[in-house]
Amino acid sequence: MTMALFITLADDSWQRAHYALIVAAGALSLGRTVTIFAGGRSVHALAKDWSGLKDIIPDAELDSRGVASFRDLRDAVIDLGAHLMVCETGLALTGLTPDTLCETVSVRGIVTFLEQAGDRPILAL
Repeated sequence: MTMALFITLADDSWQRAHYALIVAAGALSLGRTVTIFAGGRSVHALAKDWSGLKDIIPDAELDSRGVASFRDLRDAVIDLGAHLMVCETGLALTGLTPDTLCETVSVRGIVTFLEQAGDRPILAL
């Protein structure tokens, strides 16, 4: 039995969001279930257009360096079945709406995320 992985993001750092996707993709490839909860300005990471994140390295530049792009990682995490949630408050804070999010993203509160995590560890990036 593999342990589920719960990841939470809280700021608008592109680097943290990119790394969270790397960790999530790795865990999913090992057969673990993964839940990512984006709160605050990190909700931009799960929007169709993630340009609201800070210090973005363009996907083309990552591709040229042989590094997985933000789009490829996020698509892989979605395709591998990660549970993706954004905070209701984060949406209000950023002015984003549910229709601006990736298709599989649900809008929830932190209580739902904590309830699902239960007593299991939470990785905060």
